[in-house]
Amino acid sequence: MPEFKEFKDSAKLVAALAAQVAELLRAGIRERGRASLVVSGGSTPVPFFAALSELALDWQQVTITLADERWVGQTDADSNEHLVRRHLLQNRAAAARFVGLKTEAPTAAQGEKECGVRLAGLAAPFDVLILGLGNDGHTASLFPQAARLHEALAPDSGKLCMAITPPVAPHERMTMTLPTLLHSRQIILHIAGPDKRAVYEMAMADGPVEEMPIRAVLRRAAPVTVFWAP
Repeated sequence: MPEFKEFKDSAKLVAALAAQVAELLRAGIRERGRASLVVSGGSTPVPFFAALSELALDWQQVTITLADERWVGQTDADSNEHLVRRHLLQNRAAAARFVGLKTEAPTAAQGEKECGVRLAGLAAPFDVLILGLGNDGHTASLFPQAARLHEALAPDSGKLCMAITPPVAPHERMTMTLPTLLHSRQIILHIAGPDKRAVYEMAMADGPVEEMPIRAVLRRAAPVTVFWAP
């Protein structure tokens, strides 16, 4: 059962989330000499990115990467890498190392091998994974009814990442597979507003993982913490 942390407002959530993530990264650096952070895109994490970027820790020993990426140019407004570079890799966090998922390949399928090599070069398990939640129950780019969803959820695919095309949302994507996402010391689900709270409650109910892929994360045994504010 995930730990659920409820905050009175977004400002309090952002401060608490940034402080907890910073401490988890500090702990990784103390124990292993380095730390890793996996983040997601969207508008919800932007204030958290800004707050975290200003906190003091040995950012030179931190590697940041993405749970998923749209297959667009790195300067495109829809690019998660663009979002991270603009809002997280700033201030003190500018010293961190960033590993993007987008390659020069024309399609995500053609870039899958190179992206897997990049991810294989990262120290695992990840210290912290921050996930979001879509209204359809997707997380990262694990979308319900996507053609390769079953393969991306499989524990034995042997793939760290996978090209996937959402049935409705725009852009071909590259996503970490479920085993890669779950290979994290701490997973945090960051959600905001009553609508996302309702989606979360639906995901916690009985039902198939394929219907709401976030269930595959929420039902895992290792630590999952939910941060929510109205």
